[in-house]
Amino acid sequence: MVEARYNVVVIGGGIVGLAVALEITRRFPRLRLLLVEKEERVARHQSGHNSGVIHSGVYYKPGSIKARLCVAGAAEMIAFCREHDIPYKVCGKVIVATRKEELPRLDELRRRGAANGVGGLRLISCDELREIEPQASGLGALFVPSTGVTDYGLVSEKYAQLTAAQGGTILTSAEVTGIHRLPDEIIVQTRREAFSTNYLINCAGLFSDRVSRLAGDEPQVMIVPFRGEYHTLVPARESLVRALIYPVPDPRFPFLGVHFTRRVSGRVDAGPNAILALRREGYRRTDLNLKDVASSLMFPGFWRMAAKHWRSGLDEFRMSFSKPVFVRALQRLIPELREEDLVPGGSGVRAQALKRDGTLVDDFQFASSPGMLHVLNVPSPAATASLLIARTIVDTAGANIGLAR
Repeated sequence: MVEARYNVVVIGGGIVGLAVALEITRRFPRLRLLLVEKEERVARHQSGHNSGVIHSGVYYKPGSIKARLCVAGAAEMIAFCREHDIPYKVCGKVIVATRKEELPRLDELRRRGAANGVGGLRLISCDELREIEPQASGLGALFVPSTGVTDYGLVSEKYAQLTAAQGGTILTSAEVTGIHRLPDEIIVQTRREAFSTNYLINCAGLFSDRVSRLAGDEPQVMIVPFRGEYHTLVPARESLVRALIYPVPDPRFPFLGVHFTRRVSGRVDAGPNAILALRREGYRRTDLNLKDVASSLMFPGFWRMAAKHWRSGLDEFRMSFSKPVFVRALQRLIPELREEDLVPGGSGVRAQALKRDGTLVDDFQFASSPGMLHVLNVPSPAATASLLIARTIVDTAGANIGLAR
């Protein structure tokens, strides 16, 4: 039995879903909005298991949605943190070339960043690198002064508070189990209750493809979970890192490589690697879900991706199971690092959309059907630019499914 009727239902209480809910309550205060989240509180997964970096926009291909949103989104995130007394710090970072063949890619990053409007970028010498990060070593580096850090769990909680204060409803412990499209309404069935709505926006992250299929739509992508594992510097060795130290990323992959991040709390994390998770919310090596594994193995794009990237995937697994291998990768950036300097840290799982041809989707991807908008891929800078991304999603919902017409 339908318990209540809403104008719009948002599925997913991560930072993107919460930002969308907040934007709708701000833009359309007369609409009745419901956000449903399957966990007992918001931001339990990707939004609460990331490094907290406020990205600058230096990596992204000029002209991509990510590039267009990141610079302005970062500025808005800093302003939001300042307004609501959420801890943040603009500390800058260095991207370090440790091999000769990486130097041209470093210059390409500088060019990309400048094209995207990132200010203050500067190629620096080894001596200048040591002035910024005394323990870092490389052939050269790119200094990115606008990079910062915050706590996106706290940001997400504030989005939820503001949404509720503006009349929206946040319902947790309400996993969606069915979606039924009727001639003049959409019925959203959860483990708690069923709701009726005019519009549905799917921001379910790691389960966005499955929610799409629940609604009878075919997303054309499969969400493949990649776990990123961190180690943490012991307190006595935190002085090895002042701010953020990154390698030059491999352009073939949407991952940045293991790096050092001084979080807003002052703790220094090293990582993450990027290995295939055997469960969509598999934060430990032992986490296994046969349905999740089977769905990946039955998707033709998975095997095409595996055939193309098996060597790098094997390297990531070695890094996961061998601390010496993990440390050696980090020693490229800080040669003085020792195994005993690191203790196991946390982990996160990234929702990576994969096409049937084996291509890893590297930009935002939305899909629409009558009354519904499915947000299928929102990669980094999803958290950084979440407020601006939410406006884009709500604009898209207005154009494609008639939200609030």
